[in-house]
Amino acid sequence: MTDDHHDAGRRGQLCDLKVVEFAHVVAGPLAGSMLADQGADVVHVEPPGSGDAARAMGPRRDGAPLWFKVAARNKRSVTLDLHQEEGRRVAHRLVAWADVVIVTLRAGRLSEWGLDWESVHRLNPKAVLLQISGYGATSSLADAPGFGKMGEARSGVVHLTGFPDGPPVHTGFSHGDAVNGLMGAYAVLAALHRRERDPDFDGEWIDLALFEPLFRLVEWQVIVHDQLGTVPERSGNQLAVAPAAVINTYRSRDGEWITVTSATLRSVRNVARLLGLPEEEFETTEAQQAGRERLDTALRDWVAQRPVDECLELFARNEVVASRVFDAADIAADPVYAEREDIVTVEDPDLGPVRMQAVIPHFRQSPGQVWRTGPALGEDNRLVYHHWLGIGDEELAELEQHGVV
Repeated sequence: MTDDHHDAGRRGQLCDLKVVEFAHVVAGPLAGSMLADQGADVVHVEPPGSGDAARAMGPRRDGAPLWFKVAARNKRSVTLDLHQEEGRRVAHRLVAWADVVIVTLRAGRLSEWGLDWESVHRLNPKAVLLQISGYGATSSLADAPGFGKMGEARSGVVHLTGFPDGPPVHTGFSHGDAVNGLMGAYAVLAALHRRERDPDFDGEWIDLALFEPLFRLVEWQVIVHDQLGTVPERSGNQLAVAPAAVINTYRSRDGEWITVTSATLRSVRNVARLLGLPEEEFETTEAQQAGRERLDTALRDWVAQRPVDECLELFARNEVVASRVFDAADIAADPVYAEREDIVTVEDPDLGPVRMQAVIPHFRQSPGQVWRTGPALGEDNRLVYHHWLGIGDEELAELEQHGVV
């Protein structure tokens, strides 16, 4: 790995930020991905031989797993056997080097390997530690295993998702893990903001349980239960607590699904006018909520009588917010995605040119960049261990000989 290749990734808001991940699969690595996309140097630590379990997940093309090409993009892969004492010593050198440490190991293992808060803080008093676990470090289940779907179930989100006469439904991707990654990256940046301004900054420990980010995002469920004594239930696509009276999916005459939504009094009146219903009967929030079923039934019939393109044209003309329900092929062909440059093509050593999401959000003054796909296992051992940590050739050769790296 050349320094030029390293410099290719140094674009974005977070250049010179140093991150080490002792985290596998989705939640912790996604937090690191958000930082890496903005130019941070993110070192992803994997066991020799097997690597991160995410390398074997999902569909493959010509034997190459596709998911990991995105999940580990813009990162450095190093191998390190943390089961060996010498490996743990190298891990501690990485902690001392880093600004941010991300861990998803169980509490007992973190303590055993010297990657818990007390150990990290002792090794690097200015470090920010992001710890993501199933139930949080302060609960009675601190050492229990956890996965994202468990977090989704505990958050209340799954209970609210689906139709009243059907089972609770998980979303079709790693929703809980992904939101933890986003919340974790936000929390890291909040801590770094304070570090830059507080001369007495004494490190920070971010303790995140898998169910907490989604729980936080469903803002109304706790106060509704507390104040009304009710439990919000599944309402299909209409939502248990909706911002306004119109929100659902409707099927067009040619079999396409359309989402129509509203969030203001005016937007609901626009729907009523389009449907030929008296606008004056939908002037207030109370009137609109009382007429919710009437609006829904009329809109369902209206959409069913028309092809999707006609529906969308009339919706736009009447300032009714609507969209076809996109699949991946729709996204790839959509002109708005293209205008936003939300899909980029990246050269991959195994697959050639591949398309994936661009760096999001877009920073227009100093944008991030996708400069590499997920690296080969241990591809950056020499760069990180020799050039960044200063491990000499002889010591590095010995570590390789003993299977530590």
